[in-house]
Amino acid sequence: MAEGLREEDVMKIILRQDMDELGFEGDIVKVADGYARNYLIPKGFGLQATPQNIKILEQQRKKIEVRRLKAREAAEKLKDDIQGMEVALSQKAGEEGKLYGSVTTMDIAAELEKRDVIVDRRKVILDAPIKAVGEYDVGLRIYPEVTARIRVVVSAEGSEEESGKA
Repeated sequence: MAEGLREEDVMKIILRQDMDELGFEGDIVKVADGYARNYLIPKGFGLQATPQNIKILEQQRKKIEVRRLKAREAAEKLKDDIQGMEVALSQKAGEEGKLYGSVTTMDIAAELEKRDVIVDRRKVILDAPIKAVGEYDVGLRIYPEVTARIRVVVSAEGSEEESGKA
């Protein structure tokens, strides 16, 4: 994140929780000064990496590692539970199977929630909204480096023969 910035525009931050694209809890990362001051620190996602805060971090390192290990184990278990799950959605569609709207990450996350699988919509990996009837292979980023694949079946709303073919 801090590439291309001058040294005085960069701040070292200790992450207080795992953040996609940035790092894990307890990591010391360099970020843009404004990003740290205006977002990470006020939201509680990070602390400035002062010598005092680094000492505190070293004392908490074991607890952080245990939490990280437990979170990864829970993510692996969730992955095993949902790997290959099929999610069926029906939307209004035209005659050629083109949807009037689209199926988004929010729709997929809501359908998973109905099955007691709570996944943040930002963790659903979808290159673009689904705009046609059919079957799609969709990824779920459960934890860094832990991704599950599910099948999303989109059928035309109210058309029994359409949903039978899909």
